[in-house]
Amino acid sequence: MDAEPITATPRPFRGRPVLRQSWRDLTFLHWRVAPDVVAPLLPPGTRPDVHDGSSWVGLVPFRMVGAGAAVGPGIPWLGTFPETNVRLYSVDPQGRRAVVFLTLEAARLPFVLGSRAALALPYTWARMRVREADGVVTYSSRRRWPGPRGATTRIAVRPGEPLPPGDPLNDFLTARWALHTRAFGRTLYLPNRHEPWPLRTAEVLALDDHLLAACGLPGVSTRPPDSVLFSRGVRTVFGPPVDATRP
Repeated sequence: MDAEPITATPRPFRGRPVLRQSWRDLTFLHWRVAPDVVAPLLPPGTRPDVHDGSSWVGLVPFRMVGAGAAVGPGIPWLGTFPETNVRLYSVDPQGRRAVVFLTLEAARLPFVLGSRAALALPYTWARMRVREADGVVTYSSRRRWPGPRGATTRIAVRPGEPLPPGDPLNDFLTARWALHTRAFGRTLYLPNRHEPWPLRTAEVLALDDHLLAACGLPGVSTRPPDSVLFSRGVRTVFGPPVDATRP
């Protein structure tokens, strides 16, 4: 089936929200990659999503704030921490677009263990820090468990001017309303919704990354990214997971 149209706002999902969280002070670094390079890294039943002839790999550091169940308050300490993910872009047999996480580096071990147990998401425990000073946002991460301990990254960016909505590439990379993951012998589709991303330009001042290579993509982050975006963030909720291979 053809991929569904990309929309700047999410479609309603079935069922009640099950999780909520805020994503703050995000930098989106993206590189073009050939679809056949990333295809073996995707969950069974999904295929690479493509824009302008390329698939894309993203390196996205940010601050998670107030993660918790959809009902009740977020968890102040346990649910608030720095995170960095490496992500790909996928389409399932129903034509639904999503992201696929190759790793989600996070600074809270209980959250890491709970997410791995509940949905088999590839969370890892890392020593992380996000700082902002003199108009520069700096992210640093060093993996603690499981290895390799050499999976590190350091990124410094200077956020710039707001971007108008409607850019096709920016929407392709950020207007993603679900994730695909492999858990318990099935490929799952987990929908989410939030307000449209308030995106800005950003200038990369420093980039020393070893996460992409640790995820099976050597050499990608040794070249300058093909897209750099920044956002102060959004508040999101997730719906219940469904089997990605079924309507």
